[in-house]
Amino acid sequence: MTEKGFDVQDFARGIHELLVLSSLQTGEKHGYQIALDLQADSNDLFRFKHGTLYPILHRLEGEGLIKGSWSKDGGRRKKVYSLTGKGRKHLSGETGRVQEIVSGLMRLLPAPSEVPA
Repeated sequence: MTEKGFDVQDFARGIHELLVLSSLQTGEKHGYQIALDLQADSNDLFRFKHGTLYPILHRLEGEGLIKGSWSKDGGRRKKVYSLTGKGRKHLSGETGRVQEIVSGLMRLLPAPSEVPA
């Protein structure tokens, strides 16, 4: 949180970035594999469209949080991404911030049994 308050759009963008960083903890992957893994690991809760994922990957690479390199798979070249030390540190710090925000949200929301029918 900043002095300006909570920015929902910034938070949503940050969640997408953290999901990508989290997916790369297990090793290098190409973009499509990141999307497949996140979808499977979240039981279809998180889905990335091509037009959403690749700008995130490019932004994270530009910030030095991930590193992209080209590999050859059969006859095709693929760009694979790996988490950098800076990316691991960022993921660790931001995970705590997200937990704080979600905890604060849950304190504000009533339990499902408390919502009038």
